[in-house]
Amino acid sequence: MTFRHLLITAALAAYASPAMAHPKLLSATPAANATAPRTGTVRLMFSERLMPRLSTATLVMTGMPGTADHPDMKMPGVSTTLSPDGKAIVLTSATPLPAGSYRVDWAVVGADTHRITGKHAFSVR
Repeated sequence: MTFRHLLITAALAAYASPAMAHPKLLSATPAANATAPRTGTVRLMFSERLMPRLSTATLVMTGMPGTADHPDMKMPGVSTTLSPDGKAIVLTSATPLPAGSYRVDWAVVGADTHRITGKHAFSVR
């Protein structure tokens, strides 16, 4: 392979790589499966900018202390926004979350336009 071919191949690979990648959940606050103090904010950080109109998240309470067989309950009064850099979904509750177990069901779309879904669980004491 000539130097020119190698240079063209490298340039094409570098150009195509970001478009081929899917957004990945890098971190979250509260952390996955962690027990956090009372909070009113959940932040999910992704590997790339998200498309605002196509990226969503829902906060669901999955368990409450002292309540057996607690049914999943979508938390009311929670707003969902993207961070200024577009790489994080921020869920903000009007009041601190009560003690219990929670799950964030998320669906995001990045530059490649593929919808990626996931779940993030944590607890509040």
